[in-house]
Amino acid sequence: MSRFIVLAILYVVLAVYGFQAFRTLFKSPLMQWAYIVLFLGALIFLTIKVMTYDPGDGFKGTAAIAGTIFASFFLLALVLGFFLLLEDVVRVIGYGYNKIVGVSDADTGYFPSRRKFISGIALGLAALPFGALLYGMYRGKYNYQVLKYELEFDDLPDAFHNYQITQISDVHSGSFDDYKKVEYGVSLINEQKSDVIFFTGDIVNNRSDELKPWKEVFSRLDAKDGVFSILGNHDYGDYAVWDTEEEKAQNLENLKTMQKEMGFDLLLNSNRFLEKDGDKIALVGVENWGRGGFKKAGDLQKAKAGVSQDDFKILLSHDPSHWEDVVVHDDYHFHLTLSGHTHGMQFGVEIPGWVKWSPVKWRYKYWAGIYKELDQFINVNRGFGFIGYPGRFGIWPEISVITLKKKGMAA
Repeated sequence: MSRFIVLAILYVVLAVYGFQAFRTLFKSPLMQWAYIVLFLGALIFLTIKVMTYDPGDGFKGTAAIAGTIFASFFLLALVLGFFLLLEDVVRVIGYGYNKIVGVSDADTGYFPSRRKFISGIALGLAALPFGALLYGMYRGKYNYQVLKYELEFDDLPDAFHNYQITQISDVHSGSFDDYKKVEYGVSLINEQKSDVIFFTGDIVNNRSDELKPWKEVFSRLDAKDGVFSILGNHDYGDYAVWDTEEEKAQNLENLKTMQKEMGFDLLLNSNRFLEKDGDKIALVGVENWGRGGFKKAGDLQKAKAGVSQDDFKILLSHDPSHWEDVVVHDDYHFHLTLSGHTHGMQFGVEIPGWVKWSPVKWRYKYWAGIYKELDQFINVNRGFGFIGYPGRFGIWPEISVITLKKKGMAA
């Protein structure tokens, strides 16, 4: 609570300081009161949610909305304050100069007035993150994108030339708030008519009960060779508050049972073989393994038992740090690894072929899209859902469609 009080005080100070730019641009009392009411409203809304917050609820629903609205106004005031501070430094220097040399017009005074030009630039730049966060919350979080890739391999079995995979990841069903939009996303997955569907972890935020309202719609996922899944770090219930360890263990068992009832083949440090016209590829699935304090339940050695070094291998592993730290250097050659976890931080800038940037790149080297190391590929899916920030901007929810190609074979 003490941290929130400090944050609230800082918020008020920034809002009051930023008001100087707003008042310079807008002389209308109505506009100035609108600024005050909106800033106070965002603070009051968040305060109510903080006072009534139950840690067992997680950061979702109206709590997440309140946090995002507050963050939007905080950033608005922060950017305004930054430019006003720069202007005030110049004004102070000007004041000192005028004081020393004097001014020609005594009515002008020594202290330079604020300039509308600077206030206009400050407000315009401050509006960018403000608008982006709000747009991402109300529109971006269900802006599903189908991203298509073709990957070529020298040793892909002939029968799997043009074999199509759809990958989704990080559903975080506990965050959803629009059934029709999620239903549309599932329909979009099925419209790809892929041979197989892979889900690479985090189907809930904390508790298996979060999946119940969405169980029926995700059970509609359909591919002729099946739907396969693995667990992500959120699926174990590690971030929820449990009365007993037995309750936590039962929650995980319930989640596994629900995935089975949905038609998902859950791989728990195990493998399967996909067969076609006498050829086969190995599908290997590990439990979560993550760097930096995340659960390390994944056991690659156990998961690949019964798989030959010569088999063509696809690995499902939730966290791309597992690929970087373990998989790519393993004595087995994993041709393609499918991961998620990063969400691309749900915020960034992407212009295909030009720029791909998100703050998450400072934490994860492999954070979105296709990468290749030591002749092995990984696709890091940007995620189907969202958590924490109840939205997305620039890094949209993703449905990955990957077509496997045999080098040298005709289309």
